[in-house]
Amino acid sequence: MTGLPASFDVGERRIGGGAPCYVIAEAGANHNRDLGLARALVETAAEAGADAVKFQTYAGANVYSRFTPRFEYLADERSPAEILDAIALPREWHEPLACHARSLGIDWFSSPFDHRAIAELVAAGVPMLKIASFELVDLPLIRAAAATGLPLILSTGMASYGEIEEALQTVTSAGGTAVALLRCASLYPAPPRLLNLRAMGTLRQAFGTPVGLSDHTTGIAAATGAAALGMDVLEKHITLDRTMRGPDHSFALEPDELAAMVRGVRDVEAAMGDGVLRGPSTEERHEMYSLGRRSVHAATTIAAGAVITPAMLTVKRPGHGVMARDIPRLVGRVARQQIVEDTTVTWDLV
Repeated sequence: MTGLPASFDVGERRIGGGAPCYVIAEAGANHNRDLGLARALVETAAEAGADAVKFQTYAGANVYSRFTPRFEYLADERSPAEILDAIALPREWHEPLACHARSLGIDWFSSPFDHRAIAELVAAGVPMLKIASFELVDLPLIRAAAATGLPLILSTGMASYGEIEEALQTVTSAGGTAVALLRCASLYPAPPRLLNLRAMGTLRQAFGTPVGLSDHTTGIAAATGAAALGMDVLEKHITLDRTMRGPDHSFALEPDELAAMVRGVRDVEAAMGDGVLRGPSTEERHEMYSLGRRSVHAATTIAAGAVITPAMLTVKRPGHGVMARDIPRLVGRVARQQIVEDTTVTWDLV
């Protein structure tokens, strides 16, 4: 355990402690360096019911050495640094995008990939900072982020326990007071078999912080399933159109899918309940409990004064009458009045 809290506040929203999952729509680089598209991604996130929309702030030369080999999965002849520079979020967009998000009632923040980005995002008034999985071992970057006093989200893709522990120790030593840890499979897209959603619980038990999922799978199955395991934070890439050109569009959710995911997460949260078995709810009692359940009925017309035999009784809906378990108590009693076939048998009739 780290001494970090099991829950914390971001604006008016609680993260952890049984609060509803904080859903982050990850716009990432899917703005394609078009401010209109970036604003539309913010709007898409808000309309879908996400709690936040997140971008990424970097410069290629600050992230990759010029000697870095090319990524095979991108099938791009450019160097990694060149690719990043071509898709980087213009930093002068921070303030207008943050203002646009606030006007729509949704949080806006970004993942800083260098120290300058941290200062610029703080100046833009972000409510928290998110450190990507690849940067988890950049302890100076984490130290600088923690020193801002903002809550942090740390993605843990590819990380060992020791690396996570080092990152959290760096946070606390720099004065950081709130962290959420995200389980992540660092492939794009990621196959579901690598997600290991149960590891969210392991992270919570080991480190005592809120936990969640940074989901790079296609579709919404993993995200909605993770809601049943009590995730506190969910991050999922979004796009306006998966056929757009760029490294992150192909596995991102389109607007209708994002809305479906948010609804699915909320439905699963509502369905989980508190685990207490209380019997029929008020809504069930209105009709289903009485009309849909079974009870004892007359299998044939029973004359007044007749001694009740098993052959005279059957079990049908509705459930207004004697319960089926009490048939042995009915047998041998005398009918006080004629009981017409199919009549619900109640105790006052025998």
